[in-house]
Amino acid sequence: MSSDTVRIGIIGVGNMGSSHFKTISTGKVPGMTVSAIADRRPERTAKALETLAGLREKGESDAADPAVFTEGSELIASGKCDAVIVSVPHYQHPGLSIDAMRHGLHVMCEKPAGVYTLQVREMMAEADRHPDLVFGLMFNQRTNPVYRRMKEIIASGELGPIRRTSWIITNWYRSQFYYDSGDWRATWAGEGGGVLLNQCPHQLDLWQWICGMPSLIAARMKFGKWHDIEVEDDVSAYCEYPNGATGTFITTTGDVPGTNRFEIVCDGGTLVTDSKTLTVTRLEMPEPEYSRTNREKVFGKPGSTTADENIDADNPGHAGVLRAFAGAVLRGEPLIADGREGINGLTISNAMHLSAWTGKEVTIPFDEELFFKELSSRIATSRAKSGGASVTGDTEGTY
Repeated sequence: MSSDTVRIGIIGVGNMGSSHFKTISTGKVPGMTVSAIADRRPERTAKALETLAGLREKGESDAADPAVFTEGSELIASGKCDAVIVSVPHYQHPGLSIDAMRHGLHVMCEKPAGVYTLQVREMMAEADRHPDLVFGLMFNQRTNPVYRRMKEIIASGELGPIRRTSWIITNWYRSQFYYDSGDWRATWAGEGGGVLLNQCPHQLDLWQWICGMPSLIAARMKFGKWHDIEVEDDVSAYCEYPNGATGTFITTTGDVPGTNRFEIVCDGGTLVTDSKTLTVTRLEMPEPEYSRTNREKVFGKPGSTTADENIDADNPGHAGVLRAFAGAVLRGEPLIADGREGINGLTISNAMHLSAWTGKEVTIPFDEELFFKELSSRIATSRAKSGGASVTGDTEGTY
């Protein structure tokens, strides 16, 4: 590897992989160049090369054509890369990431980290065997300055302990055509889940990143309520935290236009965001103190001030995650999200599924073998279309 350039291989140039290819090829990630791409669909690699040629004609890129492979394993073993981006169906994330690490390559894995925690623990263990390699996860929502400010406020303790969290994230509408557009989508064998595995990994990650991990989950789900699919497209979940706080998480792909409202209530105030603005209410006296000391007003409540936070910062998104990844590889700079953190949001997602499947509350940590057994039983009767990956996470499937 050059001291100033990371040669990156992109495994899977579908929706996200092709986006990363364009981002890097147009110079938005200094210190990184695409040296290879892999996809089992030749029309996708051909489209990527066509896109690159068009960018060069318009003077938007001076990148050379990358080497082209059909299999991710071939790209990994080629010696043409220093690092890889794994952008394939969910079951294949751990297997390809592990293969890359064993070949001495740095890894940036798309979300989610995997489908089930047992699988992801294997990937984490492999990463621990290679402390010299950088392992990142594509949690691009962590670059949003609104969420970064929320985390800063909560971590500072200025509003006191969290009492309640609530996230209504229902603006993920998808029509039936979306689900019909991919042979791996919305099946237990091909994707491993629905809205929680595909659309919501970012919110589940942010939820725990800002508020901490819950200790108990109780969830109700509807499977194929709004679409002809076998996985969940409507979820209502309740959680409890170690300090006694409670939370709710509601999501669906069936609402139009839907809502995105994340609220955190603390002893000393409340944060509310729609992902674009952040409104903070600060109490003049923490609620527990006011409740204990108020002897004047029967219906009294603490005084408060409410204002929008002045957040004047760019959101670099995917490019920001990749720039941090290049910086980590070349100069040891911090990542946006270490790959090992991917298990946290997946743990919440798995706990929600297990609760819905069993009809019981699930404590965290939960029985990961039981989850695997329940998932396997659904895969066994899945209506998987051609190209679905197996539950063991092998890399047979369509990128």
